[in-house]
Amino acid sequence: MKKKGGPVTYILLALISLFCIFPFVWMLISSFKPIDEIRQSVPKFTINNPTFANFSKVLFEADFIKYIKNSLIVSLTACVLSLFIAICAGYVFSRYFRLRIVKFSNLFMLISQMIPGVLLLIPLYLTMKFLGILESYMSLILAYTTFVIPLCTFMMSSFFDTVPIALEEAAELDGYNKFQTLFKIILPISIPSLISTGLYAFINAWNEFMFGYVFISSEDYRTLTPAIMLFKGANTVDWGSLMAASVIAIIPVTLIFLFLQRYFLAGLSNGSVKG
Repeated sequence: MKKKGGPVTYILLALISLFCIFPFVWMLISSFKPIDEIRQSVPKFTINNPTFANFSKVLFEADFIKYIKNSLIVSLTACVLSLFIAICAGYVFSRYFRLRIVKFSNLFMLISQMIPGVLLLIPLYLTMKFLGILESYMSLILAYTTFVIPLCTFMMSSFFDTVPIALEEAAELDGYNKFQTLFKIILPISIPSLISTGLYAFINAWNEFMFGYVFISSEDYRTLTPAIMLFKGANTVDWGSLMAASVIAIIPVTLIFLFLQRYFLAGLSNGSVKG
């Protein structure tokens, strides 16, 4: 019989949870505070005069609805593109891993995960400028897709390793080719892995700041996370609007994770145990 954790374990877990949750709770409270309460010399958890003025300013005066739309376009496109490439590459990595070119590709993808994105910022900027796609959705979509493809591929490959080859052989006897077998037989049973991989790609694109801040300076294509910086000036910071914008930025990701967490956890566990 397994031993259950003692009181000390639960106390430590509770303290760690409070430590992790505190910034989000403080952000939420501050987003409803009027400016005079935010600038109090002694911060308080209580709100004497709660207000929606910060959210109204962010959504309507600062035109954050346009930035949310831009982030959705970029994140969803990068997610779909990354998922398609990861499915095809992951299947090849799983079924043809003995080929030399597959081994080298696997190695290069692994090495690419060790390179910090900031080191590639200038080369990518020059590449986007040469291609003439700066100040456009395409520059962000290509950058985000490039950085998430390796891990997405490894996640899908790990799942495909658990799918019996006998299933594919049976499909071939029914007259299916490899493409039909992958998309009509294997993918319908890999929904949890598809969701977890897609969530990773979407969240990475939604939360990314560096490339969005450097590649885009136009209001028409600016995404949500760089737009939050608009409330931080050289000498002053509009903390109420900054907190409200941050709350708005995490709402979509939070809702998606709450509704899909069952599939997300199942997808992460698929392929972790082989036998």
